[in-house]
Amino acid sequence: MLDLRRLLLLRDLAAHGTVTAVAELHRVTPSAVSQQLKLLEEESGVTLLERTGRSLHLTTAARRLAEDTEHVLTALEQAEHRLRSAATEPTGALRLACFPSALVPLAAPVSSALHRSHPELLAHITEAEPEQALRMLLDRRADAALTYRYTNLAVGTPAGITTRVVLDDPLIAVVDEERFGGASPLDLRDLAAEPWILAPSRTACGEAVLHACRLAGFTPQVRHTASDFSAIVALAAHSRLPALVPRLAVTHLPPGLTKRTLTDRTLARTVELAARTTSTGEPALTACAAAVEAVVTTLRDAGG
Repeated sequence: MLDLRRLLLLRDLAAHGTVTAVAELHRVTPSAVSQQLKLLEEESGVTLLERTGRSLHLTTAARRLAEDTEHVLTALEQAEHRLRSAATEPTGALRLACFPSALVPLAAPVSSALHRSHPELLAHITEAEPEQALRMLLDRRADAALTYRYTNLAVGTPAGITTRVVLDDPLIAVVDEERFGGASPLDLRDLAAEPWILAPSRTACGEAVLHACRLAGFTPQVRHTASDFSAIVALAAHSRLPALVPRLAVTHLPPGLTKRTLTDRTLARTVELAARTTSTGEPALTACAAAVEAVVTTLRDAGG
């Protein structure tokens, strides 16, 4: 019988393209991956890998075997779900991937809520941006994921993944209270002449803001860039320059700064709970969804 662990390496090689990428994924050395793939060839009695210079390519037989591995994993997952569904309480491990700015307001309280309601269900939280989190779901390295997508950017959902929106998270302006304080929504064009603090353009947040500004008829002057939203707020506190960040990411404002909503309602992101389509009815995921809903309700009640 073929070794499942070696089949997983082959499946990941088909998905990621290089032995180095597979080694990083499994936290082993490239030579260890190569050795295991060679043993898989010996087990199967079929040529799985072709080498051209320093490049490694999967044969047609190897690609078929990688596809069959997915079917095997799905069957094993379904068998596990049937076993778990017989229990009165969700048990075991729940691996939850979560994007950085939701770790404190969402993932941490979800973990606490699960521990209180289902003591035998142990949550394992891993920080991951949406693209990485969805890959972790497909690779079966996560059971559920809290992800986001910006409403003014076209981003699809991979086949085999089911998502549902749990929270609307608009972007807000963090601005100098003395200069830009007020209760009414702020128009992006009111800040057009100001130097801004933004997420890098290569990030989803940076791309979404630049897209919205260009639709409003200007390109913002960017003075500072940072990927970490707490760092953006800190830069705004020191420089008194405006910044645009998701509302969920603003857990504390230094003195002298204020939050302003925006007139552009398309400049927002939706927070979503994602899982593999084949596992959406699993008791642990049902418990996770209920915990997420409870935490989101608490956030809304608190005005977050």
